[in-house]
Amino acid sequence: MPIRKWIFQYVMMVLALFVLFAGVQNLKGRELEYALEFGVLWAFVSSTIFLIVRIRNYKNRIACQLCNDLPEK
Repeated sequence: MPIRKWIFQYVMMVLALFVLFAGVQNLKGRELEYALEFGVLWAFVSSTIFLIVRIRNYKNRIACQLCNDLPEK
């Protein structure tokens, strides 16, 4: 399992989603505290779901062109 690669990608994804979700909530006129809370919660939820599916696909040897984690045959 390419754990280092996944950890790096997970952290980058959480940060990007946090900025996106919090920014959208802030642009919608929500309070900054609520926007940050919303960003943190949904960034972790969506990133964790993606990571779980990715691990399951890796274990079941389901190829993903975007992830490119499986060795070539």
